[in-house]
Amino acid sequence: MRALVIRRLFYMVPTMFAISLVAFLIIQLPPGNYLTTYIAELSARGQSVDQTQIRALEQRYGLDDPMFVQYLRWIGGIVLHGDFGQSFQYQRDVSDLIWDRVGISVALALATIVVSWGLAIPIGIYSAVRQHSLGDYVFTFLGFIGLATPNFMLALLFVWIAFAYFGESVGGIVSPEFADSAWNLGKILDVVSNLWAPVLIIGTAGTAVLIRVLRANLLDELRKPYVVTARAKGLPEWRVILKYPVRMALSPFISTIGWVLPTIVGGEVMVSIVLSLETTGPLLLQALRNQDMYLAGAFILVLGVLTLVGTLISDLLLAWWDPRIRHAQAEEA
Repeated sequence: MRALVIRRLFYMVPTMFAISLVAFLIIQLPPGNYLTTYIAELSARGQSVDQTQIRALEQRYGLDDPMFVQYLRWIGGIVLHGDFGQSFQYQRDVSDLIWDRVGISVALALATIVVSWGLAIPIGIYSAVRQHSLGDYVFTFLGFIGLATPNFMLALLFVWIAFAYFGESVGGIVSPEFADSAWNLGKILDVVSNLWAPVLIIGTAGTAVLIRVLRANLLDELRKPYVVTARAKGLPEWRVILKYPVRMALSPFISTIGWVLPTIVGGEVMVSIVLSLETTGPLLLQALRNQDMYLAGAFILVLGVLTLVGTLISDLLLAWWDPRIRHAQAEEA
């Protein structure tokens, strides 16, 4: 296990630099830059910018430098000083902008995971054990609806029903009285009280997928010879099911933990826009639309690094959870 961790950490270093290069190239691919977008917005409002001012802005932001110089300056600031640069649009440090929204994104992602797993595991076990029962058909039908319905459509429907029939507004995750206040116990409790709507909406599709995966895996495990042998020995049915088949069927849950960390930062962009949630997703979308290169590049870089870290964590947890994988890794080492 130790050799696996060291080897994976060694491979992660060049991979991170490759991700940083790809991230920088991606934000450079669209024609123009932040200044062209800014000038187009001024022209749309009937204003004009002279060439002297444009050149001054290019020198101020370093946009007149070659691409490799811009990349070295950007990655050098990150590695040596932890400086992700300054946002052109917001005129603030990129790290400050990201961290301002990470707290809500983390709370939303973790709450969604807890709810999704809390619903999917018992329902998936029931559907597998009671295959072809009425309950199995009901949960299968609801699962297909959850898979087929886009989350943003659920969000729109939810907002309309809440306002039309209950006179309630479910937009936003922080109440107006706490919008400008620092994080304290009152604000945390307010966020928790407003989390239920986006958690239910975002968790719908994820819960449906997990139910189908757990049901299929558990059905496959229940037909294996070791389960037949355990039943022949007279073990209680609940022990036969929960001791090993469920554990092996939950392996895909553990392996998908690697996707959780990028999800925390990326978030559900469309749902966040519909519900006016101040998460990291809409900020990333706005940065891409305005070609705010340092803000967009920082998001893409962080998503890539979190994917690497999350994959490593999920592999280690999977090796701890599933003895078959642990044994295979020990043989490889």
